[in-house]
Amino acid sequence: MTANSEISPQGVITGPPEPARKNIMDRFIDSIEWVAAFFVGVVALNTFTAVFMRKFFAVTIPDYYNFGQFLLGILIFWGIAATSYRGTHITVDLVWANATPRHQRWIDIFATLVLLFVVSVQTYTLVDKVIDTRNSHIVTMDLGVPVWPFFLVSWIGDVSAVLLIAIRTYRLIFHPEDIHDAKIKTAE
Repeated sequence: MTANSEISPQGVITGPPEPARKNIMDRFIDSIEWVAAFFVGVVALNTFTAVFMRKFFAVTIPDYYNFGQFLLGILIFWGIAATSYRGTHITVDLVWANATPRHQRWIDIFATLVLLFVVSVQTYTLVDKVIDTRNSHIVTMDLGVPVWPFFLVSWIGDVSAVLLIAIRTYRLIFHPEDIHDAKIKTAE
């Protein structure tokens, strides 16, 4: 018998309750966060490998600096996507903290709509940068790797941010119980 098992009135041994199944939106949100976490690992691995090779073997990896820059850009855009939905990024808002829960929700809706607008405009303008970079045939210095795929992956992260912010806006308006924000203690 496990520690969490119980015996029903019929004498049947039951285990702990099944975890709640996630809907497709929650799985999409989780997958975006996993992609962002993956890029954190790739940036860390690139930096560690470059420093390790230079320190112990006096070998410089070709284009590691360029790859590091491009990967960091990718990480930033996917990080925006991951933090935009959860609302766990650093915030300082004395008005929100002192508002009633109803007013907090309206402030959240307004702020999320502003964020959705700003990130949507940013995404729209960045697609031009991806297209221009591709048409310019820009490549890295040492290996001659095309640069535009890095820009494209960054732009996809920005598109993901727009989608997650739209999901957050929808949930704030119609299903606020589905928002899993960090609980913030109100100012006293």
